Amino acid sequence: MKDFEQIIEALLFASPEPLTQKKINTIFDADPPDLDKYTEKLKKKYQKNDNAFEILNVAGGYQIRTRSEYDFFIRRLIIKSGQFYLSQAALESLSIIAYKQPISRLDIEGIRGVDCAGVLKTLLKKTLIKISGREDSPGRPLIYKTTDNFLKSFGLNKLSDLPKLKEISELIENEPELIEQIDAFK
Repeated sequence: MKDFEQIIEALLFASPEPLTQKKINTIFDADPPDLDKYTEKLKKKYQKNDNAFEILNVAGGYQIRTRSEYDFFIRRLIIKSGQFYLSQAALESLSIIAYKQPISRLDIEGIRGVDCAGVLKTLLKKTLIKISGREDSPGRPLIYKTTDNFLKSFGLNKLSDLPKLKEISELIENEPELIEQIDAFK
């Protein structure tokens, strides 16, 4: 049998979803390898080799992703190829939901200043957000929150991994070249 490290690496590469120990347990008949142990070895190997990719904890599992310093180029590739699938309005609404959840459509529209019903439908279809209940206010409006698919899509393990708004404004203030990365979305 091949080395478990190579098997885990192949599974990480091939898995469209974050790889979990539970999934590993279903693949092996007996004595499944310890996913945490082998991903830690692979992380060290990738770091030592200075690879352009790394293993991240994403939505409760592990996934191979490109390192963040290459985000600018990857975004430009995706935008130039037409594969970028969220509009500026969708990104703005998604950001508001991520930072303010649970939140109603009226509250999102109050922040953005424009109607967002169509954008919310798009985000629901892409399973980046979900309806999490109803608000206890007149009319009992629906309230929205992000999903595990949101975490996976943005390379986050949990919501607390989102950068703090203060950190973002400080970064932009101290490093004006980051505005180029933001402009890649335009």
